[in-house]
Amino acid sequence: MIARATSRLVRAAALAGVLSGAPSTLHAAITGRDVLASVRAAGTLLGRPTVARGVLAHAAITVLWTGVIAAVPAARRNVATGAVAGVIIGAADLAIARRRFPAIAALPTVPQLLDHVAFGALVAAATVTPGGAAPPSS
Repeated sequence: MIARATSRLVRAAALAGVLSGAPSTLHAAITGRDVLASVRAAGTLLGRPTVARGVLAHAAITVLWTGVIAAVPAARRNVATGAVAGVIIGAADLAIARRRFPAIAALPTVPQLLDHVAFGALVAAATVTPGGAAPPSS
């Protein structure tokens, strides 16, 4: 059923969107940096470094990349391939964004990449059933 597949994708995006920021948030907290700096930096994608704009930008990007990862055939989609997808997505996202947005360029690279790895792994885990296959889409 399409509604069931859409619901699963929305849940996967929400789960990964919320939890995947843990590496950079933890890094910021440990190093005494502003834990909302990355959210504000994402806000610059929509004009200004505000938390509201950052949440909106992050949500849109999360939905886009969740759809891309979920489009990988179920037989090849698992936590490991999701993590690899996260590395690729992170490298692309950060390479593009860092050139045009100084607030994003100012963020520590490794924690941001780890966020992307977590994102990919979480999306893959949330879109594959415990038996190892994606849920039926009909």
